Amino acid sequence: MKASDYLSREEIQSYTRRSDAMGLWLILKSWLGIAAVFAMVALWTNPLTIVLAIVLLGGRQLALSILMHEAGHKTLFKNQLLNQALGQWLGAYPVLGDCDAYGASHREHHRFAGTDQDPDLPNYRKYPIAADSFRRKLLRDITGQTGIRQLTGLLSGAGNRIMMRSGEGDNALRQGLIANGALFTILWLCGAPWLYLLWVAAYLTAYPLVARIRQVAEHGNVTALYELDPRGNTRTTRANWLERLTLCPNNVNFHIEHHLLPSVPLWQLENLHETLTNRGFYRDYPEAVVEGYWNVIKRAVPDLDRNAATAT
Repeated sequence: MKASDYLSREEIQSYTRRSDAMGLWLILKSWLGIAAVFAMVALWTNPLTIVLAIVLLGGRQLALSILMHEAGHKTLFKNQLLNQALGQWLGAYPVLGDCDAYGASHREHHRFAGTDQDPDLPNYRKYPIAADSFRRKLLRDITGQTGIRQLTGLLSGAGNRIMMRSGEGDNALRQGLIANGALFTILWLCGAPWLYLLWVAAYLTAYPLVARIRQVAEHGNVTALYELDPRGNTRTTRANWLERLTLCPNNVNFHIEHHLLPSVPLWQLENLHETLTNRGFYRDYPEAVVEGYWNVIKRAVPDLDRNAATAT
């Protein structure tokens, strides 16, 4: 199966077109969302807004990591100088990532998806899993255990093996600390430096949580994990506005489309999905597209829904 089986050469060229204007808009939209969350808490400081802010900031941090992912594919901007500079400083570094290292690792995921050589396989190959196991994972995320372990790995270099081998790990981490220092400075100049604690809290709790759900949605308990066709080894999730805000920012939910044509910028993925749907691309794979993330979770954790029904 190839994209050209469903799309003309002209259509593929159109869908893979990059745009500097759209790249700037995606970055601006992501950071405006972050600013809005900080402003909400600054104006209405109470336990409810603080908890809500942590949840929303976790989703916004995921949005930045998606921009890093996009820059790693060289598709965030048409201008590659912008792709590198803005992708790093306004996407990757604030979440202690690196576009180059991520891109190198992620290309291996695309190359080997559907095989036992996929480097990301440990994140989802055990699904479906039992409800008790899934609850323990979520509890580790919510209580910060996952985030602290990941942060410790980043600080020690264990989470940046590719960068460390190339000698770039220390530099990328340094840039990440500078970016976070800049964020703290901006909040301090606005008279509310304490808001940075929300950023840290989200990074250690909500961010690992939404990242886990994203991974499960993309490849957990799919139709055929060890099939090369992306309709078998990957999933697309149709999401509502709340899910887009927290679990799948920047069109990351259209994941089959991304694996079919990794060179398509993320702002084109929804249109590509509609075109493929209309042409019967998913006809023989009815479970490749799921409505909503709760349905994804029910498939990945089958007895979770049964337990809830029993409790009711």
